Amino acid sequence: MADQAASEETRPEISVVVPLYNEEASVIELVAQLRKTLRLIGRDYEIVLVDDGSTDRTLERARQTQAGESDLRIVELQGNFGQTAALVAGFDHARGEIVISMDGDLQHNPAEIPRFLEKIDEGYDVVSGWRKQRVDSLLLRRVPSRAANWLMAKLSGIDLHDFGTTFKAYRANVLRSLVIYGQLHRFLPVLAGRAGARICEIPISNAVRPNDRSKYGLGRTFTVFFDLIRLKFLTSFFAHPLQVFGTLGLLIMLAGGAIFTWLVCMRLFYGLGLMTYRAPMFIVSVFAIVAGLQIFTLGLLGEMLVRLYYSNRRNLLYTVRRVWKAPPPPRSHHGL
Repeated sequence: MADQAASEETRPEISVVVPLYNEEASVIELVAQLRKTLRLIGRDYEIVLVDDGSTDRTLERARQTQAGESDLRIVELQGNFGQTAALVAGFDHARGEIVISMDGDLQHNPAEIPRFLEKIDEGYDVVSGWRKQRVDSLLLRRVPSRAANWLMAKLSGIDLHDFGTTFKAYRANVLRSLVIYGQLHRFLPVLAGRAGARICEIPISNAVRPNDRSKYGLGRTFTVFFDLIRLKFLTSFFAHPLQVFGTLGLLIMLAGGAIFTWLVCMRLFYGLGLMTYRAPMFIVSVFAIVAGLQIFTLGLLGEMLVRLYYSNRRNLLYTVRRVWKAPPPPRSHHGL
């Protein structure tokens, strides 16, 4: 029992987290390549596969790779929660000091993991992959991706060429300090950078997916615009919304108040009625005062939401059906 407890307390140095959605064609080969690479590295490791509600035989194939091995755990989610939630589930169940995330469709080459670890060993907290030579469609993927990555770099101040790839390495303590939701998995380097993490980027190969299909679809491209707005707000104004909305509200109220005061003076000194002389301007002034007050109040509500956020850091994005752990190695009966 003591030996078993000690084994349970042993934490691996490296955790590889892989979200899976209908990857029955690649999961066995992926695990084989991961094991080959990680065993050559010579550090304690674990592989965490997250089944994101697959409708094919992905889970069954993944469980086949557990036979006779103790380095693999499978987190089975109740349904399809999306890539961000699947990654968060994997991060939550990862026990390693270094966490590496990658796709499960063999688009990423496990043999490149040692290069990520080299950068972590140099002192970096986040190492991001850069698909320097992309094999995707030029018009449908490469051009929109370059435009979005350029905007992300400018808005965030983080000098990366490729925010979208899942292939990244993190120090576990950095991941634990982040709150992730929505589609923020692509912005993890930005959020980590705001927390003071050291970030670097390395070129990676970009292989063609089996059957040349992406499980999470091109449709998410249309959410990038809103993600950029969210990114700018989160990185610049999140901790002090009253400064943003309060300033805007006060400016609008002052403008409306100035117009209203001028019209009142015209009424008092020249006898010009407010509704008979420039009535539209009077209506605009009243509207500006009310709108400015509402915007200022929105800033106050934002401050209260931020306080609630910091008092309750996180709600789960996913529901786990079951965690499939590899069976422990057989115990020796010698000496009993």
